[in-house]
Amino acid sequence: MPSSHTSSDCPSSAIDSESLTSQTVCQPPSYYQFAISLLKPAYRLQVWRRSHKRDNYRQEVEQRFGKNYPSVPVANAEDASLAPVDMLSTDKGIVWCHAVSLGETNTVAPLLDMLLASGYQIWLTNTTQTGFARGASRFADEIAQGRVSHSYVPVDSPAVIERFLAHVKPDVALFVETELWANILTKLSEHRIPSILVNGRLSASSFTRYQKIGAVSRSMMKNLALIIAQDNESAKRFRQLGADSAKIRVAGSLKWVINTPKNNTAHSNGAVIDAKTVGIKDEYQHIQHQKIELATEFGVVGRPIWVAASTHGGEEEIALSLHKQLLSNPALADALLIIVPRHPERFDEVAALIQSTELTMARRSAEESISADTRVYLADSMGELMTWYQLADVALVGGSLVDVGGHNPVEPASIATPVLMGRNTQSCQTVVDRLSEVGALYQPSNTFYRPVSLDMASTTTLPKAGKNDDVPLIYQQLLSWLSHLDVAKQAGQAGAQLTVQKQAVLVRQFTMIEDVIEQYSNQELL
Repeated sequence: MPSSHTSSDCPSSAIDSESLTSQTVCQPPSYYQFAISLLKPAYRLQVWRRSHKRDNYRQEVEQRFGKNYPSVPVANAEDASLAPVDMLSTDKGIVWCHAVSLGETNTVAPLLDMLLASGYQIWLTNTTQTGFARGASRFADEIAQGRVSHSYVPVDSPAVIERFLAHVKPDVALFVETELWANILTKLSEHRIPSILVNGRLSASSFTRYQKIGAVSRSMMKNLALIIAQDNESAKRFRQLGADSAKIRVAGSLKWVINTPKNNTAHSNGAVIDAKTVGIKDEYQHIQHQKIELATEFGVVGRPIWVAASTHGGEEEIALSLHKQLLSNPALADALLIIVPRHPERFDEVAALIQSTELTMARRSAEESISADTRVYLADSMGELMTWYQLADVALVGGSLVDVGGHNPVEPASIATPVLMGRNTQSCQTVVDRLSEVGALYQPSNTFYRPVSLDMASTTTLPKAGKNDDVPLIYQQLLSWLSHLDVAKQAGQAGAQLTVQKQAVLVRQFTMIEDVIEQYSNQELL
C-alpha cells in the first residue's frame, strides 16, 4: 500500500536507529524526472543497437520496459531437506535483488543462497547481457524449481517501475555495491518496501560523480532503508552524500565469501572452506589432493601451470609475453599458461591472438586435450573459473593490468593459489591489501606486501618508479613462485587461511537484512 507520507524535499536530520521504518519519502528533483523522460526513447534505441541481433532481444526490451515478466517465484517445500539444519524452510516472501553485471552477480550469489535456504524466494535482475547469462547459469536449478525468477532490470521510469512492482510484489529490495536509481528507490519507499544497499562500496571517483548530482544523490540516500558498507571510507562517503548515520552499517566485503558456482565441474564443489568441521590444515591438504586429481585428469602432472584469469583486451598480450619469457628458462620449458577471457564475445579474438604467437594451443570449447606440446590452453567456457584456479600453481587476476578496477582475488586465494595483480585494483583494494599483508598476493608497489619467505623478498627491492615497471616486477614474482613451488604453496596456504577468517561477513550482512525485514513487517502489523 503506498505511503501517504510523501515530500518534495529531503529532510537532513538524522533518524533514530530504531525508527528506520518511519522515514519520509524523498522525491528526486524535477530536472531528473525530465531527463529520464527524454532519455527513455534514446535508451530503447541503445538497447536495440546493442542487442537486436541476439536471440533474446525481444525478451530484454519487454522486461526493461515493463512487459511480459516471468511468473513470480514460489516456495518449494520439497526442497526443505536441502536447507541447513539451522535454517527455517518456510515461505518468508520475495526478495528482489539487483546485480548489475557478472561481478556483482558472483559477489551476491552466496548471500542469495543463504536467503533461499532460509525460506525466501528471489527475483534477480541484471543490467548487462553478461550478468544476465551468469545469473541464469548460477541459479539454473532454482529457476527451474520456481524458487528464483530472473529478468532484466526495469528502466528508471515511474510507470515502468509501478508495473514491475505490481507484478513482483517484493518484500524487500537489495542493490549490490553501488548502482542505484532515484525513481526506483522513490517508488519502493512509497510502497513501504525497504531497500537495502548490500556490500556497499563507494570509490573516490564514484563519490565525485554522485556529488555532481547532489540533489538526486540525497534523494537516493534518504530513501534507502539501510546501507551495508564494505568499509569505513565508503560509509563516510555515503554520509557525505546525505545518508543518515543511523542507516549505515559497516560489515566488511562479500568478496571474501567463496562463491561456488553450481554449474561448475565437480572440482569446484570442494572449494568451500569450512574451518569448523575439518580444520584449516585438513582443508588445505584436501585442496592439494584435489589439485593433484585435477592435474591427473587433464594430463598435466608435474608441469608448472599458471592462469591469466578474467582477462580484458590488452592483458592477454601481456600474459603471452610473460609466458614466452618463462619458456625461455630451461627449468620452465614445459610451463603451461591457461587463459580465461572475461567476456565470451572475445573468445575467438583471443584464440586468434594466441595463434599469432605460434605457441601450441588447445581450446576448451573444441574439447581439445592438453598434450605435452601444448603451451597455452584457452579456457573459452563459462562457469569453470574455479576449476582453472584450482589447477594452477599461480593465478594472475585480470582487470588489473588495464584500468578496469581488478576482479576478485579471493576466488584463487580461497583454494590456496597465490595471486598476482597489476596496480588497477580500485574495485577490490582492501581485499588486495589484506592478502598482500600475509604474502598471498603480489602487487607491484603495494607497501603492504610481506613475502611468506624472506628468501623470496628480492622482488620487492626492484625499481618501482612507475607503472611501466609493473610487468617486469610481475614477471619476477611469477618466475620466483613457479621456480619455487614450495614457497608458492606457502603463499597459497596463507591466502586460504585468511579467507577462512573472513567468512563471517556473509552472516553479518544476512542478519542485517533480516532485521530490516522484521522491522518493516512489525510496523505493518501496527
